[in-house]
Amino acid sequence: MSQSADKFIAKSTIKSQDLEHRRTINFNIGKYNSKVPEGKQQFTQLLTARERAKNVKWRALETLDQQLEEFELQFTRRGGKVIWAENAQQACDEILKICEAKNCKTLVKSKSMVTEEIHLNHFLTEHKIESVETDLGEYIQQLDEEPPYHIVTPAMHKSKEDVAKLFANKLGTDPKATPEQLTLVARNILREKYVQAEVGVTGANFILADVGGIAVTENEGNARLSCAFPKTHIVVVGIEKMLPSISDLGLFWPLLSTFGTGQLVTVYNSIVLGPKQPGEEDGPEEMIVILLDNGRTNVLKNPATRESLYCIRCGACLNACPVYKNIGGHSYGTTYSGPIGKVLTPQMSGMEEYKHLSYASSLCGNCTEVCPMRINLHELLLENRHEAVEQGFSSFGERMAWKVWKTACLNRKMMNMGNRKMKNWMINSFVKDWTRYRGPMDFPEKTFNQLWRDRKGK
Repeated sequence: MSQSADKFIAKSTIKSQDLEHRRTINFNIGKYNSKVPEGKQQFTQLLTARERAKNVKWRALETLDQQLEEFELQFTRRGGKVIWAENAQQACDEILKICEAKNCKTLVKSKSMVTEEIHLNHFLTEHKIESVETDLGEYIQQLDEEPPYHIVTPAMHKSKEDVAKLFANKLGTDPKATPEQLTLVARNILREKYVQAEVGVTGANFILADVGGIAVTENEGNARLSCAFPKTHIVVVGIEKMLPSISDLGLFWPLLSTFGTGQLVTVYNSIVLGPKQPGEEDGPEEMIVILLDNGRTNVLKNPATRESLYCIRCGACLNACPVYKNIGGHSYGTTYSGPIGKVLTPQMSGMEEYKHLSYASSLCGNCTEVCPMRINLHELLLENRHEAVEQGFSSFGERMAWKVWKTACLNRKMMNMGNRKMKNWMINSFVKDWTRYRGPMDFPEKTFNQLWRDRKGK
C-alpha cells in the first residue's frame, strides 16, 4: 500500500467519526441542494443543454492541438505572451522568473485550483515573495494554513464560529464578530494588497480559442481586481479548459453557475483578451498565459478516460457524493477531491500511488447523475480499477483472492460447498481486510440456488 493510501485511510477513519464535521457539511450542502433546483428552472430543456455542452467539449478536446495554436495566435496578436509548461515545476519556475524581473515583493492571487495543483503559494513563499489569496474562502484557508476543502467553496467545512475564532487569533478581531464584520476586515486588508502588488495571478474557467481570450467566473470581484490593479497579470490554466468559440459561453456560464452554486449566473463574468491596448485606461501592462499540461495529455491519450477532461469544476459531484460528505475534502490528500478527483488524480499523478482513490466509492452513480457535462464518473472509477490491475498494481494476495472468488462464482457446486459457519469465518476472520472497515458478513444457512431447488422439489 502506498503512503498516500495509508494517509487517506488514517484521515478518513478519523473524519468519518467526527459528528461536528458532518453536521457542518450537511448544513452547507443542504443550502446548496435547496438552490440548485431553482437555478435549473432557467433551462427549458436541461438534458439537451447538458448534451450540447458535452459535445462542445468533445470537439474542443478532439482538436485540442489546433485550438491551442489558434488561441496562442489570437492572444499574441494583441501583445499577450503564451508559455507552455509541461509540469508544475516548469510553471512555478516561469512565474518566478517573471516576478524576479518585476522585482515583485507582493503578489495577489484569485481563487484557482490549478495554482493549488502546482503549490504556487508554497513555492513563492520559499522564494521570499508574499502570495496573498484574495477570495474570501481561500483567504480563510490561507490564514489557517490549510489547502482548499472544496473545489468551489474552499472553507465549506468551517462554521461562522470557526472563522470568527480564526480571525481573532490571526488578526486580533473580536471573537464574537459577525460574518459581515469579518468580511469587512478581510476586505480592508485585501484592498491594500491590491494596491501594493506588482503581479496578479488568476486562473481561468475557460480558454476561448477563436478570440484568444480567457473567461473568469466569480462572485466577489477579486479576480477582476487581481488582474486589473497590478501591472503584470499572469494566468495559469490547464489546457483542457478550452472552448472553441466565445459564443459557447452562452451555454457554459449558466451551466457552471447553476450546478456550482445554484445561481442563474454568477455575479462577475469576465473575458480578458490581453494586456491594456493603446487608448484604454485600465488593465495590466503585461499579460502572460501559462498553459499547463501536468499530466493532462496522459488522460487525453487514453480514450477510456479522456471524457474526464470535460469537467468544468462546478463541484456538483462532490456535493452529491456520500463518501465525500462523510470524510471531507482534506482526507483525500490531493488537490482535486470527490468523484472527479478520484478519476483524474490516478491518471494525472500516477496509478500506483493513487489507485486507492478509485476504490473509495460506493459506485452509487449519483456523481454521474448530477454532472452538468454528463461525465460517466462511476464508470470511469471502474476503468481506473481495471487499469490498476492490468498495470500490475495489485498485491499477490489480492490477485489470488479474486481468482478463487471467480473460480467459485463460475462453479455452482463450489458456491454451495461449506456451511454458514465456515463462510462467516472465511470472510470475517480469515479475510481480515473486509472487516477492518466494514461490518461482519452473516451468510444464510442455504444459498439461493439451494432454496430454489428445495422449493421446486416440493
